[in-house]
Amino acid sequence: MEWTKDIDEKYIETNGITLHTIIVGDGEPLVLLHGFPDFWYGWAKLIPLIKENFQLIIPDMRGYNLSDKPEGVENYRIEVLIEDIVGLIDQLHFESVYLVGHDWGGVLSWFIAEKYPSKIRKLGIINAPHFKIFQERLKSDEAQKKASYYIYNFLKPNGEKVLIADDFKLLRAGFKGQDQETEEKYVKAWSNGTITCGVNFYRANLEYEDWSGIIRVPTLVIHGMKDTAILPGVLKGLDQYVKDLKIIRPETLGHSPMKEDPLLVADAFSEFFR
Repeated sequence: MEWTKDIDEKYIETNGITLHTIIVGDGEPLVLLHGFPDFWYGWAKLIPLIKENFQLIIPDMRGYNLSDKPEGVENYRIEVLIEDIVGLIDQLHFESVYLVGHDWGGVLSWFIAEKYPSKIRKLGIINAPHFKIFQERLKSDEAQKKASYYIYNFLKPNGEKVLIADDFKLLRAGFKGQDQETEEKYVKAWSNGTITCGVNFYRANLEYEDWSGIIRVPTLVIHGMKDTAILPGVLKGLDQYVKDLKIIRPETLGHSPMKEDPLLVADAFSEFFR
């Protein structure tokens, strides 16, 4: 991949830990936060399409790949994760940035945008539920309860072992039809404690009440409507929390639009983040 030669790879100290961070491109700063069980490389298909328009800051989040992996579930509380990313922004000497998150990175991005609106120029969310809405859907929506059942398996003692078993057989199944090189990159990233730390994100944050959910920055939501884990019902009522809101609903895409149709996502970013 041609764009990889342009990467600036840094280890940035923030909030008492070090985050492995990829920086690439020119233009206004855009922070990209990955989900579970991803790492920075989850944005690989999107990077070459947008790096001419943005300076991309793409960390491995706490616990993932080459970033620090503190022990203990309490070290993965959402209030701790927020300060990781705000500290990263500060360490890079940006007054404010564009922020995009997918999956768990998106959940975290909602919280960052509420707590630090002056740091976030505009917010992008890719298949990640607003936490207040998601908590309600888990109580009232039987389909979402069923779709989220895997989370409760994670919460069991040693619940991550099913993901690690047989050389990550279950996780590898998600690479069916994809290239071997990408699969090997992920297996390497998963092989140093990443999966246990990633599951701790779920264990530490089943409930969180200390926020209003009100988002005061312009927000773009891209939600693949064929997502089988985070159902489209999480979009209902979102306008009650986000006044300046644009939603794109790709009917043919699933949980990871930036991998499934990176051109669609790149075009949406080019239009929205300006």
